[in-house]
Amino acid sequence: MTPSEPAETPTPARATGRSAQTATLAEIAREAGVSAPTVSKVLNGRADVAPATRSRVEGLLRDHGYRRRRAEASRSPLIDLVFHELESAWAMEVIRGVENVARDSGLSVVLSESAGRLTPGRTWADQVAARRPHGVILVLSGLDESQRALLTSRSVPFVVMDPAGDPGADVPSIGATNWQGGLAATRHLVELGHTRIGALTGPSRMMCSRARVDGYRAALETAGLPVDPALIRPGDFHHETGYREGLKLLRGPDRPTAVFAGNDLQALGLYEAARELGLRVPEDLSVVGFDDLPVARWVGPPLTTVRQPLTEMAEAAARLVLDLARDGADPVATRVELATSLVVRSSTAAPAGV
Repeated sequence: MTPSEPAETPTPARATGRSAQTATLAEIAREAGVSAPTVSKVLNGRADVAPATRSRVEGLLRDHGYRRRRAEASRSPLIDLVFHELESAWAMEVIRGVENVARDSGLSVVLSESAGRLTPGRTWADQVAARRPHGVILVLSGLDESQRALLTSRSVPFVVMDPAGDPGADVPSIGATNWQGGLAATRHLVELGHTRIGALTGPSRMMCSRARVDGYRAALETAGLPVDPALIRPGDFHHETGYREGLKLLRGPDRPTAVFAGNDLQALGLYEAARELGLRVPEDLSVVGFDDLPVARWVGPPLTTVRQPLTEMAEAAARLVLDLARDGADPVATRVELATSLVVRSSTAAPAGV
C-alpha cells in the first residue's frame, strides 16, 4: 500500500465454502499472485490493471469479506445518482430532490444512465470505486452481486429508489404505495359509474408497474366488475406507447369509457390518441394518470392523476445514503414507502348517459 492511500482493514469473510478468516492486503496479494500495490490499485478503481487480474483480486476480496475502514476512507464530495433511463420530466423531479439534500450537505451530484438496463455496466462500478462518493442512489435500477461486493469493499453505501425488482434483503430502498395508487385511481372511475375501464401498463419487469396493475385489478374485483384482458394494453412509461396502445384500445368494437394509464406520460399519449379519433376528454373518455408531474396541471383538460411524491422520495433516499456514510453502518433491510394520493382534476367525469 502506498503512503498516499487510505488504510484498509479486513473483516471476517462471508461463508464461501472455506472457513471464516481475515486477511491482510499483503496476504490477498500473495494468494492472487500479484503485488500489494496491484491489490491497492484494484481497491481504488484504477484502470491500469489487467481484466483477468482485476477479476481474480476482486474474487479474493469478496471471499475474504475485505472492507475499507470507513472512518479512514477518503470520500469525494459527491453523490452518484444512477437512472436506468434519463429522458423525462419524471427524472427531473428525482434530480431536484437529491440536489436539495446534496446542496444542504455541501455535496455535488454525478448523473449516470444505464441505457435501459436494470443494472449499470461494470465500467460504471469501477468509476464509482475510483471516485469514492459519499454514496450511490440507483433509480428504477439495481446492482448485481459483484457490483454490490465492489461498493461494499470500498465502503460506498448505496440505496435503491423505486426498485425495479426485489433489491435484496440487505439493500435499503425507498418506494411509494403503488398498489394503493392503482386501487385509488380505478376506484375513482368505478365510483363515477364506469364499468368498462381500460389500463395502459408499464413494463412488466418493473415492480412498481406490476403493483399498479394489481391495484387496478383489485378495484375492479372488489366492485364486482370483470377484469377483461382485452382492455389491458402493455406499455413502457413513454408518451409514444400511450399514443400507440391507446389507439388500439380506443379503436376496439367495445371501447372503454375510462382508462387508467400507468403514468402521466402515457396518459398524455392517450390524450393524443383520443383527439385523433374524435373523442373528447372527459365527455367521451375519462383518463387517470400516475405521478402528478407538473405537466399534469397544464394540459387541457388538467389531468386527474395519482400523486407519487417523487421529490420527497428522492430526498429520503439521499438522506438515507448520507446517514449510512456518516454513521459507518452496514446496510440494513430498510424499506420505506411514501404514500400516494389521488388528485382529481378535469379529465374524469361520469360516463355519458349516467
